[in-house]
Amino acid sequence: MSEYQYYEFQALDRPLSPEEQEQLRAISTRARITATSFTNTYNWGDLSANPRHMVERYFDAHLYVTNWGTHRLLLRLSKQALALPTVKPYCLDHQVDAWTTRTHLLLDLTSEDEGGDWIEGADDSLAALIGVRDELATGDLRPLYLAWLSALAAWELEDDSEEEYQTCPEPPVPAGLGELTAPQRALADFLRVDGDLLAVAAQASPVTPKTSARPAKKELAPLIAALPQKEKDALLLRLALGPEPQLRTGLLHRLYGTTAAPATVPGRRSAAQLLDAAHTRRTERRQRAEHERAATRAQHLTTLASEADSTWRQIEAHITTKKTNAYDQAVTLLAELRDAYAHIGRSTDFRQRLISLREDYRRRPGLIHRLDRHGLR
Repeated sequence: MSEYQYYEFQALDRPLSPEEQEQLRAISTRARITATSFTNTYNWGDLSANPRHMVERYFDAHLYVTNWGTHRLLLRLSKQALALPTVKPYCLDHQVDAWTTRTHLLLDLTSEDEGGDWIEGADDSLAALIGVRDELATGDLRPLYLAWLSALAAWELEDDSEEEYQTCPEPPVPAGLGELTAPQRALADFLRVDGDLLAVAAQASPVTPKTSARPAKKELAPLIAALPQKEKDALLLRLALGPEPQLRTGLLHRLYGTTAAPATVPGRRSAAQLLDAAHTRRTERRQRAEHERAATRAQHLTTLASEADSTWRQIEAHITTKKTNAYDQAVTLLAELRDAYAHIGRSTDFRQRLISLREDYRRRPGLIHRLDRHGLR
């Protein structure tokens, strides 16, 4: 498989000017550039610019995917919508990073998996993920916690000491981890968040999230009614004056900021406690699955043993056709019958019928060869 890199940038709060589009064209002559986007795919070479700098200057979101296992999401929000001190507790290693410019806060979320879950021809785009930006702007911190969990699982794979895990504190736990939104589920998949680790983390999360990226009319109406009249007039004036970046998200942030319900609860567990609990849950889940498979198998063998005569007739019918694929089907049924007889403690009976069958068809080398190959002697 050849090298594959996919870059996508989106401008959401304002369109790019013609001058800015020309500046971007100097970065790549092959990229598809519009007033709101920059996309390009590389099978050799690379982007001749730093994605961080491009997001700082031009864009509000960036997605990067490679066929060697890198998944990266960059988001830019106004500093009024999301403050750096709020984000810092969720930063871990190089996989969750945040910094500010004069006007914005930027998030860099990365997942690496050299083992790879790459699917050639997959539809990679920001569309499924971009909703987390509005969620963060309205105070929903679940995307940050998901990114921290992703980084924690990756950190576990590195050669760090147990003491580091014991002393690494859990960040504030957002409400609603057990009921993620569609963009958050997409983010969890994109960052390869371990399902058992998420389930353990959600045990400390309040059930009802504080807010959502697309609040309902009945949810917003009483919050708007409670705003002072002067503030409503000021908001309407800003709207009438023309497009203003972050007006909607700023308003939502203001509305939900008037509520008393906390968006998070304090993190009380260490990284080691979360990882150990996830390991225990994973082990128990796999054991339950194994027990269920064993029970299903036992029931199948019991049923097959009770219908043994019918199955022997099917085997005979397959053999008499003298066709290669029919021989294969007969051998498959015989192997299943062997297990069924053993399951009910009648292996001797099966052995006697198998000897008789081999004797009856000893002049069928193709069949005998298959029986030998599967240990049906």
